[in-house]
Amino acid sequence: MESTLKIQNLKCGGCANTIVTQLSKLIGISKVEVNNDTDEVNFSYNSETEFESVKKKLSDLGYPMVGESNPLPKKAKSFVSCAIGRMTK
Repeated sequence: MESTLKIQNLKCGGCANTIVTQLSKLIGISKVEVNNDTDEVNFSYNSETEFESVKKKLSDLGYPMVGESNPLPKKAKSFVSCAIGRMTK
């Protein structure tokens, strides 16, 4: 199955790099793509459990879904994820 999620705090290619790298490490997740212009993450998965793991991982990295709570700590995490993504490009 494929899904596209609209996320918050996506700023640049560094963010996208971190998201692709981290989601690709999850079991059962493949074809991870990030569109910075639309703030969307597209990926393939096999089960609802894997889908939920993607949502949790994105939130843990500081990129919650649009409509979810986006407090200052999540925004700060996204800046750290962004910086790591820029260094590992």
